[in-house]
Formats: sequence, C-alpha cells, structure tokens
Amino acid sequence: MSGELLSYSEASAIVVSFARGLSRSRLEVERVELGSASGRVLAEPIVADQDQPAFARSTRDGFACRAAEASRHEFLPVAGATHAGEAPAGPLPVGAAWEIMTGAPVPAGADTVVMIEHVERDGKRIRMLSKRSTAAGDNIVGKGAQARQCDELVSAGTLGGPAQIALAAACGYARIAVYKRPCVAILTTGDELVPVDRETGPGQIRNSNAPMLAVLVKAAGGEPRVLPTAVDTAEALNAALHQAMEADLLLISGGVSAGRFDLVEPALARMGATFHFTGVRIQPGKPLVFGEVQRAAQSSLPFFGLPGNPISSAATFLLFAAPVLAALAGGSEIGPQFVAAQLARATERKAKPGLTRFLPGLCDFNPPSGGLAQVATVPWHGSGDLPAFARSNCFVVVPEDVSSLDAGAMVRILML
Repeated sequence: MSGELLSYSEASAIVVSFARGLSRSRLEVERVELGSASGRVLAEPIVADQDQPAFARSTRDGFACRAAEASRHEFLPVAGATHAGEAPAGPLPVGAAWEIMTGAPVPAGADTVVMIEHVERDGKRIRMLSKRSTAAGDNIVGKGAQARQCDELVSAGTLGGPAQIALAAACGYARIAVYKRPCVAILTTGDELVPVDRETGPGQIRNSNAPMLAVLVKAAGGEPRVLPTAVDTAEALNAALHQAMEADLLLISGGVSAGRFDLVEPALARMGATFHFTGVRIQPGKPLVFGEVQRAAQSSLPFFGLPGNPISSAATFLLFAAPVLAALAGGSEIGPQFVAAQLARATERKAKPGLTRFLPGLCDFNPPSGGLAQVATVPWHGSGDLPAFARSNCFVVVPEDVSSLDAGAMVRILML
C-alpha cells in the first residue's frame, strides 16, 4: 500500500479520468414530475416543441409602429391595442401605431416598439418625443429568435436547476426523465465513536462524520445510506464492507492512516480491491485512499477511504468523491468547482513544504466596499476543529509551491 504520494493535480486527474470513464448506459432512469426535477440530472434533452417565441413579441409596454414613420416625429393615430395573452392583431395600417403591452404579439407590419415613456399622447394619437429615436427591431423579439421547433435546447447530463425547469415547462414537459440518484454507502470506523444521542465516556467522541457526509452526499446528488459504525477489528470491517457491496459508491471514514489500528486498507485488500492511490500531498486529507472492488455480477464498486477528522473528510469528499458521485448521477460536469476571490489578509506561513493546502475560510461575496469577493482564512486548531469549520463557508487553496499568500492576492476557493 505504500509508495510515493501523488500531488493534488496528479490525484485529481486520476479521479476525473475514472469518473469520465463511467458509462451512462449503466445508469437507471426514472420519469418524475417537473417540480421534482430540481437538483436531478436530466436523462433526456429538452427539445423545443415550437418556435421560441412562437410569435414576435414586445419586450416593453409601448406602441408598435414602423420605425421609418415614427422617426418623423409626427403624430400617428392609435389603431388598436393588444394585451399579453391576446391573439395577434391584424396588419398594422400604414401611418398608424398600435398600443401594446409587454409580452403581447406584435402586429404584422410593425417593426419596432416605442416605449410608452418615449411618446407624447394627444387623445388617440401618439408622437415619439423629439429627443428619442428608434430603429427596426427595437424592443421586439422575433418569432423563433431564441430557438426553432425541434431544436435541442439542453442536453442530457445537465443538472436541473431553476433555468432548466423553467425552460422545460415552456416546452411542455409536465414530466421529465432523470437519472436515479446513486446510492452512497457511508461507513464510519473507530472504537472511539458513539452515536450522536449518547453521552461520551473517557476518550470517546460523538459520530459527527456520518451526518456530515450524508448532507454532502445529498447536496452532490446522491442518496446516502449510513451503515452502522464499525469497531477497529478485522472481523467488524469485513462484515461492514460486505454490507456496502450493493451501493454505487462507498465512503469509509477513518482507519486509513498508518497507525496500528488503521485497518481499512488491509480489509479492502482482502476483498481484492484495486488501489488507484493511497495518499495525496494535501493538507488536510493526506491519507486519502481511492480504489474499486470488483463485484461478480455488477460493475465495480468505487470507494474512497477518507481521513477520520471531519475537516479532512469534508475536504477530500469535495475534492475527490464528489466528482465521481457527479458521474454516477449522470452529470456531464466532472470535477470540483473553484471560484476566485481576493484574500482579505495574509495567510500564515506554511508549516509543511510540498503540500497543497485547503484552509477553512469565510468568503464575503458582498463586501461593504463593493468590488471583488473577499475571503479570509478562519483560525483553526487542526482538522478536528469543528467550531472553526462551522464558521467557514469555503476552503482557501494554497498551492504546494507557495509559502504564504499576501493580503490582496487573488486565490481559488472551494465552496462548502
């Protein structure tokens, strides 16, 4: 199990390559009500059932007319009016205007809409103000300008969010095909762990990783299945691992370091596991393990052995397990999502050289002074510091070849 540790970029490339190699053909599909498709990955494309828009429509309240006629700044008689939801009006008479509301169909013959605040009215006549101008196409979205009937608008593999749900509704999808959520088995290990609702004895801690990982799994599109905690014996681990064999992904928390009672890797090896790597040059999360176990009648079961400290578990899940989970859920966007921010204050000097660090941070996306998002690292006492973690909303990335970062530096952050 030993060997030279991989850099973060090397380990990430292995995980992303593995995730991209997972075939969607093995994934199960179900049809759900459109309102239940939020956060699900689409298993079918969204196709336009008609031109979008299906008619030339106004984007403003105002008057539809011919740009050449309106530009003379002469009074035009108002020949009629159309509200949103009404059928298109007949052809616009020559030398006339047509009152129109936002979203209403533009009458044939009109090529512009002059905004209501840009005209003066005289009874049933209007005239564009002398200081205003208009051109053909102003404030009009032409028929089929956004999409044509039968166009593929969103591809399969896209995560269904508010925009995709709205578009599907506009195209008449009352129900839509999505990929089933992958089942993620969560196995926490350690003699020191006790259930959340139990008092702790000497040397014991409550099991915080299981509920944390369950939340992370749900947010990433999976269905968590929390297994009973396994004590630190070979027999207990063997039994626990066999319970996880029907899952789509296995997360094991704890027992992956090099200590006497870190028994997870040997237990996986007894099951014939293939290890893709057993350690990464990152902090926190250095002992991370990634591999897969072959199953007789099914595809292999990918697994991650996550370090037991909660901040390490969260960081390594987001960096490595979440991309595999995204692929198992049918997603096309594989890999952790980083955003840029400006460092509000300098980081402390790196204690250990050669490690990419992911430091708990708090990012203000709406700083009082405006401008760029501002992020600062949160003081912490190691990867078991849950109070510090609870004050964080991101991880600040410090590259392995950087000793420290100065205030004002642009940094990448990984959102929680």
